[in-house]
Amino acid sequence: MADLNHGDDAAAVNALRSAVMRLSRRLKHQRVDESLSPTEMSVLGTLARCGSATPGELARKEHVQPPSMTRIVALLESKGLVSLEPHPEDRRQKVVTQTERAEAMLEESRRKRNAWLAGLVEGLDEDEWATLRAAAPVLEKLAHL
Repeated sequence: MADLNHGDDAAAVNALRSAVMRLSRRLKHQRVDESLSPTEMSVLGTLARCGSATPGELARKEHVQPPSMTRIVALLESKGLVSLEPHPEDRRQKVVTQTERAEAMLEESRRKRNAWLAGLVEGLDEDEWATLRAAAPVLEKLAHL
């Protein structure tokens, strides 16, 4: 485990934070649909990964307040990217499902971002690329802790 009181570990954590944030910002600029906010894209991504959900479940997963998620879902519905259906067990709730249009848009967005990132990777030497391939599962784990 990292000892953040140790200078090398603290410097590595700082460098990792900085690099991940800069890369994330650059990836966010590789968007297919500029009319969607990063939060709206994130909600669509969550629906793609986790399947249909209630607005309350989406709010928890996205770390936003339920009233904010209600507004986000309404915007996505008005754009034809999600549909709302009655909850099968609790008729007071709705279930949010992404539409085929959203699936296609997300696929195009992933394709564009992957192509952009692949272009950056071409600038790495073989050892750097091997290190990055090995680090990918660890970064994935960190993203979900």
